[in-house]
Amino acid sequence: MAINTYATLVSAATEWLARDQDTTLVARIPDFITLAEAKFNRKLFVRQMEQRATALINLASSEPEYISLPSDFQSMRRVRLSSVTGKPALEFKSGIQMDEYRYANSDITGQPRYFTIFGDEIELAPTPEEAYTVEMIYRKVVPALTASATTNWLLTLAPDLYLYGVLLESAPYIKEDGRIQTWALGLSDALDGLNNLGLTSTFNAGPMTVRVSQQVV
Repeated sequence: MAINTYATLVSAATEWLARDQDTTLVARIPDFITLAEAKFNRKLFVRQMEQRATALINLASSEPEYISLPSDFQSMRRVRLSSVTGKPALEFKSGIQMDEYRYANSDITGQPRYFTIFGDEIELAPTPEEAYTVEMIYRKVVPALTASATTNWLLTLAPDLYLYGVLLESAPYIKEDGRIQTWALGLSDALDGLNNLGLTSTFNAGPMTVRVSQQVV
């Protein structure tokens, strides 16, 4: 049986657990899928999780230096001003560093040079004086599988990862301590294989050239 949809994943997990008559356990499989996806989001690093998004600074806002993060945001890779020639990248500052910068430059507005992240927003500094377009390259979460969202790119790419993830999450529930090591090894092997594939597909796209950076005085 191909494991390529939410329903076929639930069916495969039920067969592997050999507890198809246990309706209480079968009803918990959606929870196991959710728990497995939480692990994937913490441990999986592949190019399919990278996303590009743009946002226009809202000068009509009372706080134009703040931009909402995408709803599927997990971590930031790069921020740059795509509406400016050369698309200059912004430098990350910690929250404390940003506070110190604003204290020393409280009356400065202009082209943003720095960014930091608070909760579900990006803060820019200096405060923008025009409506720049901000481009974000970020790591997104895996789209959750549900009865209505029946598939996603990860299930298509790695059904074994999902199956072993669901089985591993079921083990404590059904007190199958003897199977934890087997399923954990299967999950670890699938994760390692995908992460290695992610590195290969990212860095083997072409020959790398080493360049000496030129310092501008």
